[in-house]
Amino acid sequence: MTGAKRNKKSVLWNKMHIPHCEDFKQWCIRRLPILEWAPHYNLKENLLPDTVSGIMLAIQQVTQGLAFAILSSVHPVFGLYGSLFPAIIYAIFGMGRHVATGTFALTSLISANAVERLVLSSSQNLTTQSNTSVLGLSDFEMQRIGIAAAVSFLGGLIQVAIFVLQMGSATFLLTEPVISAMTTGAATHVMTSQVKCLLGMKMPYISGPFGFFYIYVYVFENIKSVRLEALLLSLLSIVVLVLVKELNEQFKRKIKVVLPVDLILIIAASFACYCTDMENTYGLEVVGHIPKGIPPPKAPSMNVLSAVITEALGVALVGYVASLALAQGSAKKFKYSVDDNQELLAHGLSNVISSFFFCIPSAAAMGRTAGLYSTGAKTQVACLISCIFVLMVIYAIGPLLYWLPMCVLASIIVVGLKGMLIQFRDLKKYWNVDKIDWGIWVSTYVFTICFAANVGLLFGVVCTTAIVICRFPKAKTLSIKNMKEMEFKVKTEMNGTEQNILLNSLSNGNCNEDISQPCSNEKCNIILDCSGLTFFDYSGVSMLVEVFKQAYIDCISRSVDVSLTHCTASLIKAMKYCGNLDSEKPIFFESVSAAIGNIHSNKNSIWCFPESSLLHSIRTNLSKLNDQSEV
Repeated sequence: MTGAKRNKKSVLWNKMHIPHCEDFKQWCIRRLPILEWAPHYNLKENLLPDTVSGIMLAIQQVTQGLAFAILSSVHPVFGLYGSLFPAIIYAIFGMGRHVATGTFALTSLISANAVERLVLSSSQNLTTQSNTSVLGLSDFEMQRIGIAAAVSFLGGLIQVAIFVLQMGSATFLLTEPVISAMTTGAATHVMTSQVKCLLGMKMPYISGPFGFFYIYVYVFENIKSVRLEALLLSLLSIVVLVLVKELNEQFKRKIKVVLPVDLILIIAASFACYCTDMENTYGLEVVGHIPKGIPPPKAPSMNVLSAVITEALGVALVGYVASLALAQGSAKKFKYSVDDNQELLAHGLSNVISSFFFCIPSAAAMGRTAGLYSTGAKTQVACLISCIFVLMVIYAIGPLLYWLPMCVLASIIVVGLKGMLIQFRDLKKYWNVDKIDWGIWVSTYVFTICFAANVGLLFGVVCTTAIVICRFPKAKTLSIKNMKEMEFKVKTEMNGTEQNILLNSLSNGNCNEDISQPCSNEKCNIILDCSGLTFFDYSGVSMLVEVFKQAYIDCISRSVDVSLTHCTASLIKAMKYCGNLDSEKPIFFESVSAAIGNIHSNKNSIWCFPESSLLHSIRTNLSKLNDQSEV
């Protein structure tokens, strides 16, 4: 008897602790998504659009890399490295097919706080002539990139730590209004930081609480020091960029390749500056010497990690939030899924590994993702192809950018912020759907511009959490019985008889698929009971509209109608505002019985969720509704 027990325990132990080859294979595929899509890559269908997208992406990566490196207060060449290594690492570990990781305005601005605070500009004159063996740059420049790389390293470690703790699902607290307000406020900060370059002014670095306002105070107090040549060139660059980008947007369906106006502007401005010697004649600040090649890897400055914790935390949170929003948007647009925790690992490793190659903090950018959309990219191969062209710039073309005026780079940065700045338009939809969301957006934006992006993000999360806690006691708790079927009796005037109509129940997205049977030739209907939605916010309404539309799309080919019951007047108004729900047939009903009565009066039989594939689709969307909304 004892031997039998021992054998049974031994079998259980083996099942629990002996890893199987298949389990290891699944783990590798889950943690290295490239192993899943690369073997099935379709060269014939995907290589050409990925190549075109890769070339266009490389142009964006180079221009933004140079610009955001300067925004991060380091030498422009480090922005080129930051456009190369993070993109390669994310292509291996990331799940977003249209997410282009590289230099990012918000993380660059946060990194600049640490660089300017720990490496004073006044020390530049003492070290300019003391060149190091690395790239031939001064000790001053190497000290600065050492700080920026340390911020990237520690920020990436924080992201990896959050991944290890499996806290990616905590992003449900990062609601759409909070993310929108934070990114808009941070974009306002970035634009303000470029005022000195746009105007050609010499200005001390200003940061800290209310630094946003102090910059404009300084500008107005020293308005006489504005260089007219820099101002005119900045205005001309902005006008050209905006006009051409708008034309590209208008005719993107007719032309397969958009005009690379950023690259053309850089080449034209550099050539004009070289021919007219603007640096010496007009005193225009230019990019200067850009070293050729990639230096050997070197560990970032570990002795400063304790001094950059605040900036590293901001880089980790702000970078991940902005990147995850783009990854989820890409997945939603092209019908695939991304794992929040895997994205944490991908971006964390992108920052940690890249920090050994003199890279500034990285994240995904809205402009690059939109560019991949418009050029028809299919997979992450587009990003890998872009890296080849970035390498060509680093080894061959980079030194030719010596004469590029800084005001032109500043213009590229400002115009590139358009996507985030137009989020001011979100205020209208929040006001029409939920006034509380509108208040959260405004207050988060104010905190962001008054203090910093990470402070605004933290404030928005705290406000959201507090509102959820305050609303929770007012919410009704529905007791849902675990029943397989529900039978409704509906009295009708037809034949003066009472008819029984069978309705399958789905509660909170849980249902038994065994009840699904083919629906013969009869008309089928789905009724979504919204009586449990006692309160809602914009995120919840958006998800509910998505659930309804997805169910509606899936049902068209199956001759199925969708109805919503127990919707309050405010919910109906919000849903109609968020999505075009106009239909010839009535959608909203006061009760389930009313919906059934309407269906019965039209001589339709009821059988909800007639096919398992449809059932699975709706259950998946309802699960998202439970996870991502306050409702």
